Amino acid sequence: MEDLLGQNKVIDESRQGEATMMKNENSHPKKKMYIENYGCQMNFSDSEIVASILTKEGYETTDKETDADLILVNTCSIRENAETRVMNRLGHFKKTKKQNPGLIIGVLGCMAERMRETLLEKEKLVDIVVGPDAYRSLPSLIEEASEGRKAVNVLLSREETYAEISPIRLSSNGVTAFISIMRGCDNMCSFCVVPFTRGRERSRNPETIVKEAHELFAQGFREVTLLGQNVDSFRWNMSSKGVIKDESLPTVNFAGLMEMVAQVSPELRIRFSTSHPKDMTDEVLEVMARHENICKYIHLPVQSGNTDILEKMNRGYSREWYLNRIAAINRIMPDCAISTDIITGFCSETEANHQDTLSLMKEVDYDFAFMFKYSERPRTLAERKFEDDVTEEDKARRLQEVIAIQQESSLKRNKNHVGKTFEVLVEGLSKRSREHLFGRTTQNAVVIFEKGNHKPGDYVHVKITGCSSATLQGELVN
Repeated sequence: MEDLLGQNKVIDESRQGEATMMKNENSHPKKKMYIENYGCQMNFSDSEIVASILTKEGYETTDKETDADLILVNTCSIRENAETRVMNRLGHFKKTKKQNPGLIIGVLGCMAERMRETLLEKEKLVDIVVGPDAYRSLPSLIEEASEGRKAVNVLLSREETYAEISPIRLSSNGVTAFISIMRGCDNMCSFCVVPFTRGRERSRNPETIVKEAHELFAQGFREVTLLGQNVDSFRWNMSSKGVIKDESLPTVNFAGLMEMVAQVSPELRIRFSTSHPKDMTDEVLEVMARHENICKYIHLPVQSGNTDILEKMNRGYSREWYLNRIAAINRIMPDCAISTDIITGFCSETEANHQDTLSLMKEVDYDFAFMFKYSERPRTLAERKFEDDVTEEDKARRLQEVIAIQQESSLKRNKNHVGKTFEVLVEGLSKRSREHLFGRTTQNAVVIFEKGNHKPGDYVHVKITGCSSATLQGELVN
């Protein structure tokens, strides 16, 4: 899966584990579950679905692993570092179980399907292994595990979307929330393991998506992010080739879905992630431009600036196609912020190929980016077909050059905001001072400003007075 929203930095998976908590509103004792998340927002969204399923079975969530009767780790396979981190945590939980033999440990998500034998039999780290399409079976699997049997369900589905399940919002700030609009991926990028761990693409009924957006707004949320592996290929009642499945039902593409969600309320901001350059249409951009509450921010992963490498990555577009999409964004929405993903050191990447990536970065002038060294993943086309022949030294050096250019671009883009006034959605207290709040502009830029009388969920106007490459500083404007 494309990596989602972020600031100008290399992702540190070791900081991505998040414990989630919800208070028990019932006086009767309940079993407690501890859920830890790794990877992308899709995993976090899945954990909210899992929490909803298990809450109906009498569980409540806790932020203390030592209080838990059930520990679930929602895993990521997109990079080796993420898997290493998860394996270390599972080793820790295995030691915890020695002091609490009744504790049940389970692995969810992308590592489940790929490493079930290692997790259950070879290393004996867990009791339950559950794939992304099998969360409804968790209650029966927990029962099996409680009886001393190893429980596993990693079957992938062409139908499952969890559409009617109302997620329990975990560790929520009460302002922003995710809405999963589709599952799986039909793009077979040669470096990516997601199609093998999350299955084929299928879209959720748009009526259930709009209903969830209405519910979130009524609960006080003021921003939703529509999530999918490739949101631009959202198609309800249409095949991947555009053929209508049921003539009695309406058809909805991603542009149509965004229009529907935008109409929930003008006070509800809409974001989305992630887009694929080969599928992003002018129709989507025109809908974004037409609705003020659809945020003017697009995460458009390029991965490489060289056409030959893009072809080897099986990305489905050329350098020229990608730059055409960038030009369309700038033409239709001149104030739109753009971020990206970049991989350095992919198979056979030469110094000249790398220079093409650097030149594309300078031409696009991204607001921020996710940047990584190539990490070979098992079962992918690249692992089976290509040699991982770029040295670690070259990968690291090229990555540092990419980071340096992005830091320059981010600082330049932020300096251009100084002196301007933006509408900011307040998300919470600044980490540095309880007298300051932070929020985001429509362009997804983080702004720090004095608290005043405002609170999370408020819209405020802030004049930008200073910046770093990562954040803006400002003052409230009446």
